[in-house]
Parts: sequence; C-alpha cells; structure tokens
Amino acid sequence: MECKSVGVIGGGAWGTGLAQAIARGNHKVQIWALEDEVVQSINNEHENKKFLPGYALNENITASKDIIEVATGKEFLIIASPSLYLASTLAKIVDVPNIADGTTVIAALTKGFVPSENGPKLVLETIESALPEIYKGCTVYVAGPSHAEEVAMGKLTGLVAASENPRNSIKVRELLKVPGLMVYSSFDVIGVQICAAAKNVVAVVYGALDAITETSDIFGDNTESLLMAAGLNEIQTLGFAMGATHAETFTSISGVGDLDVTCKSKYGRNRRFGQDIVKTDMLSKFKDIDDLIANVAKVGYLPEGAIACKYVHEIAQKKDLKLPLSDGLFRILNKQISVQDYLNEILNK
Repeated sequence: MECKSVGVIGGGAWGTGLAQAIARGNHKVQIWALEDEVVQSINNEHENKKFLPGYALNENITASKDIIEVATGKEFLIIASPSLYLASTLAKIVDVPNIADGTTVIAALTKGFVPSENGPKLVLETIESALPEIYKGCTVYVAGPSHAEEVAMGKLTGLVAASENPRNSIKVRELLKVPGLMVYSSFDVIGVQICAAAKNVVAVVYGALDAITETSDIFGDNTESLLMAAGLNEIQTLGFAMGATHAETFTSISGVGDLDVTCKSKYGRNRRFGQDIVKTDMLSKFKDIDDLIANVAKVGYLPEGAIACKYVHEIAQKKDLKLPLSDGLFRILNKQISVQDYLNEILNK
C-alpha cells in the first residue's frame, strides 16, 4: 500500500496509540499536541512521555504545536481531541484548504458527548456541523475495545469504522489495515458513538463496585457480571432512543466488546476513577458534578465516563428513559448520595 499522509489532532494516549499503529503501515503521521513537553518528547525521544510513557514510537511519527501545519495537505485527518474541547479545536482548522474543499478524509476517535447550548451532541454531529457542508454524512467514527497501550504494542485489536458514506469507511479501513488491527465497517453511526460514550459511564460504576468487592461478603464476580449486563441494557436503551439502527451494534465489538475491556482492563481510566471514588475519596475534591467537570485536571487523568454521565443524565431526563446505573452514578458524582447508600438503595428494592 502506498504511503499516506496522516494528521492526528490530539496528542493524548489514544491518538498517539493509533498514530503508532498507522505508522507501522509505513504511513507518515504528524500529531498535533497542545503541550510543549509532548511535542518535544515525540520529536526528540520518539516517546509521548506525558500520555503514553514507556512506548517507543515509530520514526514515521512527528509532532507539532501548530494545528494548521498538522491539518494542511493531509490525505487523512484523525480527530482525537477530548469531547470537552472538540468544538473549539475544530474551529481552528475549518479554513485549511484541503478541509475547505473536502479532499481530506476525516475520522474521529473522540469519545463522549459534546456540550452545546442546545444540549449534548454526538461527536460526528459536532464535527459535521463545524466543517464545510461537503462533509455532511461523510465523516467516519472509529471505536472498539482498544486501549492505547495495547494498540501501541501491536497487540491484536478489533475496531469498527462507522460512516454513512461506505466509500470513506472503506478508505479508513484500508488505512488501518496494519499489523495488529482488524477493522470492520458499520452504517450504525449513532449506535457506535453511543456505545463508545456510555460504556465509560458503566465502567466508573464497575470500578467502584470492584473496589468494594475486595472487602465485601456480599459482592463478587457474579455481581460484577450482573452489573455489566445491566450496563449493556442501559447502553442499548439509550442508543435506540437516540436513533441507533442495528441491534448487533450492541452485541458486537463496539458494544459488549468495548464495554468488557473498559470495565476489566488494568489500563482503564474510568474503572480506575470508580476505584478511586471508593479507595481515596476522590470526590472530596469537588462540590458537585459541574465542579468535577470544570476542574477535571485535579483528578490527574481523564475519566471520560464522569463527564459523559452528566450528559447521559440530561438525555435520559429529556427522553424519559429509566437508566438506574447512570442515574445512580450521576447522584454520586453530584454529591447527592454516597456509594454505600446507593448500594443499600439497590439492595433494598
């Protein structure tokens, strides 16, 4: 396959991990990162010491703080900005010539919901609203059970490339046809995005239960499987309410696969956050969920599920959905109820 030019907007763990995979396919990858230390360590030491330490990066990868430079002239642009900053990041690149004329294929890795004046939006909805009209229905969403650390190592990983445009989905699949990745197409753009966002909410709850299970006579492996099954039901309920089109989205790698690895993996930040709520009283640093989101840097890592929880709660209220796990986590993060009181509430039903 001929060498492609690829830009990655976002120098976090997942953006760097996928850049590493793409570079293994002999493609040239340039990462945009906000932090000087990230750019310098990638360019000078071939390592992202801040967000993906300990993994030697391919020499086909370079980095820049100039977002226009990274977006210009690329055949593919991978959006890996956190959901909280997605809209402001996109505003910086809309006038780049190859984006203005639609010649660059754009794919997104961002997980979660994007805040807006009209309520939470999905990632591709946000991207396509910000970009020229030619991108409407043509962007691609990439998701699946894919911790950045294992992708960087080249361990076999399955992904889904979801798009309303089958040609662009195939183009992204071809780009990602590299050692260590197996990529499948999907037309269920909404369903795949909901799975990627809502599974993080379930993983925070799973982490809290996991921490309690260590010293509990009541909870165990059976309980954790019960929680995962209940979580998958909530994800599917939310997905169909928002327009998901395929039931198999939730029973495939983008649904149950991604949920399983996010809940159970040692790399999972959302699981870790749930554990920290119980073990280190993490929430004592914050007044409520809004304070947590506004000051999420105090956590020391990014628990996407804590942020997504607020927006799942908003959507559930608007659509009158019963999502007890998500609602319970919202009340915990909003300091309305303790983890133990919530568990007692469930047990006494």
